[in-house]
Amino acid sequence: MPEAKLAARLEYHLRASPNVMQVLEAARAAQLPDWRLFAGAVYQTVWNALTGRPADYGIQDYDIGYFDADMSQASEATRQQAVLALLPEELRAQVEVVNQARVHLWFEAEFGRPYPALGKTDDMLPQCLFTAHAVAVRLEADGRLTIAAPFGLADIFDMVLRPNPDLAATATQAGKASAALARWPELVMAE
Repeated sequence: MPEAKLAARLEYHLRASPNVMQVLEAARAAQLPDWRLFAGAVYQTVWNALTGRPADYGIQDYDIGYFDADMSQASEATRQQAVLALLPEELRAQVEVVNQARVHLWFEAEFGRPYPALGKTDDMLPQCLFTAHAVAVRLEADGRLTIAAPFGLADIFDMVLRPNPDLAATATQAGKASAALARWPELVMAE
């Protein structure tokens, strides 16, 4: 299927999720610089739609990345609070707001592999463990949904877990695959 049709399908499924839309609207209203919603909130919403599960089934958090040259923890905390203040109480504990400009400072200690310093938010997508995970969206001021997907969207809709060809396999990757397969047994693991 052409990428434009897959993008339209992605947008349809994301707009059908009340939680995803509330998070997108809050991030837009908070006016975060160079922000995106990414990770499970995106690909898992699609998998839920494809398998007939509730829209928020299995979604543990809603990850918002933004890029700000101010890499202080205080600035990041202020931006997180700005987003959370715009969300209903029941969603606040699930939303994480992270300055992508500072991820390289803590990533290796937490996940055991180096992480490059980034120049913008979308630069984090090639660091995702699976190609289907490397998709991010932003709700623009005019209501459009823009999509960044360096590996394309086919693997999300084909429900394929394909390891990122640019990264070495890790225990974290194996754990994430196992957890995903337990929640969505319809997934296919690619070599």
